[in-house]
Amino acid sequence: MLALFTKIESASSSSKKRRILVIDDDKSLLESLSRVIEKNGYEADTAQTGKEAIGKSKEHTYDAVLIDLKLPDMDGIEILSKSNLPNAVKIMLTGYPSLVSGIRAEDEGVDAYLAKPVRPEELLLLIKSKLKTKENNAANR
Repeated sequence: MLALFTKIESASSSSKKRRILVIDDDKSLLESLSRVIEKNGYEADTAQTGKEAIGKSKEHTYDAVLIDLKLPDMDGIEILSKSNLPNAVKIMLTGYPSLVSGIRAEDEGVDAYLAKPVRPEELLLLIKSKLKTKENNAANR
């Protein structure tokens, strides 16, 4: 549990905080990930259902989204197809990894597919790396 409070390098050099949507039906995991994200300089928003996540994606712009594959009302891949997250880094988290769901996630534009449990330090480094890559790609267009 101590690892949850590890601080990685600052989230962004700009004054605007990057906003990350965390979608998971496990409330304790949702709260832990949110704390880690906020402690590392990001703004965290949360959703426990697909419906809630889709609604938030239409109200706000997110730089990244962490999506649990299995939720009570729909799966994470369905959320991607129904939500408004065109420029967000998309990271799928699952306790039930499979080749089929991995391929489906890739087909929906997921930037990373991770099996739970995920180490917070690794997740933060992945978020930072994917955001930097997306930023560099946008600058080169």
